Amino acid sequence: MLQLLATCRRPQLVAACRNGCLRASTNVNWRQERRQASTEVAAAEMSNASGMVGFWQTLSHSTPVAYMQDALTQIHDYSGLPWWASIVLSTFLFRGIITLPLTIYQHRITARIEMIALEMPALVEQLKREAAMAKQKFKWSDKQTAIVYKRSIKKQWQKLIVRDNCHPMKTLIVLWGQIPLWIFQSVALRNLVYLLPDPLALQAQITATEMTIGGFGWIPNLTVVDSSYILPVTLGLINLAIVEVQSMTRTRPPTRLQNIFNNVFRGLSVVMVPVACTVPSALCVYWVASSSFGLAQNLLLLSPPVRKAVGIPKTPTELQQPYEQLWLKIQKRARILAETPADKTANK
Repeated sequence: MLQLLATCRRPQLVAACRNGCLRASTNVNWRQERRQASTEVAAAEMSNASGMVGFWQTLSHSTPVAYMQDALTQIHDYSGLPWWASIVLSTFLFRGIITLPLTIYQHRITARIEMIALEMPALVEQLKREAAMAKQKFKWSDKQTAIVYKRSIKKQWQKLIVRDNCHPMKTLIVLWGQIPLWIFQSVALRNLVYLLPDPLALQAQITATEMTIGGFGWIPNLTVVDSSYILPVTLGLINLAIVEVQSMTRTRPPTRLQNIFNNVFRGLSVVMVPVACTVPSALCVYWVASSSFGLAQNLLLLSPPVRKAVGIPKTPTELQQPYEQLWLKIQKRARILAETPADKTANK
């Protein structure tokens, strides 16, 4: 067409056609770019969603989860117990083998740190005298003296930690054992309920069928949610009890950071209730059993004879009659909660 117009020697028409073609091509390019941009956004959203699915799928197919699934199946087969009792037995077994020794080790480290903290006041006084003498001898300024004094205290503290092998970071060792165990066993039970990772496997179908009749009482089927909400509420109450027991048995006033952690764990305990209402009952049974073990473990390690038997050093802050003191604090807190505003005003 352009060639035809050129041969007719009509430059105005040629220019107009060229401008029209350029506008049309520009509109087409703009539409294509816009379509491509929207396609890229949709692809990014799908990749994010598929990334989460891929993460859970990878975790579900991971080797630790596979070993945990096999262990749960073996314990059920050899014990001959129904699935709910087998889940409880395996929970106590794994926590007794893994988390209980780590918790005892944590208490040992905490007791050693408390004992070396008692040595610091004498060392601090000695370092103060040495810093004052050095200030006069070397004509240091107050700022230089304070810097040397702080470095000396830090160095002495590090020496005591190395001497007793009780670095504060070792107190977190329980989390490194308990959190992976909780995740792997939860995912393994979920796999058993949903016939994962291979729904066509005969063993997976047998296990899922056994779980449909392996419950107890109001939850005969462990593959469905607890519609009565008994287990989820029980889970929340036990987790709250763990937090409150740790708070009430603390002999020193809590720090600001400890108060923050207590409130965070209280919030998580409440949040876990609606979460537990949406998962199969097999997971609820496991979570309740695990939390019950944790509560019993904390109460047991309050006893001075038990602490002595497992090698936890005695400290000045150790409660001599922990259960009596805990019961008194529970009664005191219950009275405070039961008092009406008028009673509180009258007592004041």
